[in-house]
Amino acid sequence: MCFFFKQSKTAVELSNRFNAAFDSPDSFSPSNYNGFQFPKTPVITNSEKTKIQLFSWGLIPHWAKDTAIRKHTLNARIETIHEKPSFRDSVSKRCLVLVDGFYEWKWLDEKGKHKQKYLISMPTDEPFAFAGLWSEWVEKKTGEIYKTYTVITKPANAFMSEIHNSAKRMPYILTRSNEFDWLNGKRLQDFDVELKAIEVAL
Repeated sequence: MCFFFKQSKTAVELSNRFNAAFDSPDSFSPSNYNGFQFPKTPVITNSEKTKIQLFSWGLIPHWAKDTAIRKHTLNARIETIHEKPSFRDSVSKRCLVLVDGFYEWKWLDEKGKHKQKYLISMPTDEPFAFAGLWSEWVEKKTGEIYKTYTVITKPANAFMSEIHNSAKRMPYILTRSNEFDWLNGKRLQDFDVELKAIEVAL
């Protein structure tokens, strides 16, 4: 699971790192993001690979009656995206979710009454990308178009299993070399990334 991440880089830094133009840089402010607030965050979609856009976290499938479903679609398990009705129509709509860290809690007892919060990032603190899926949904009364996404998750590796020891899941983190393979629809081989974790206040 992944419900909280941060993007502390500027629009210029993201443009340079991902070699893409920021669509509306004045609308972007580096921040910590809580998925349950459905924030707009920077993404690159497979339909516009040279543009960084702001999409809302929490995928709304095209058939949804309203926006209520998005609290259940912040994450999508890679193992079931072809089966789940919420995601199966979006499996060909891939995106990069641009971040530079995310937060998880380690349970310090069996029931999770005591926890330690961690910030996980790259060893160099550089921006990186989660694999994601995106969708467009039209609000019928107003005609407003919602552009939304979900973060793909996978079983935790050994490093993340020590931290996220309750669910043992982690976001699907892409390397620089396979970011465009993901956007281009390629099946990715099993791989791992080096991460660091620091304790932070709750």
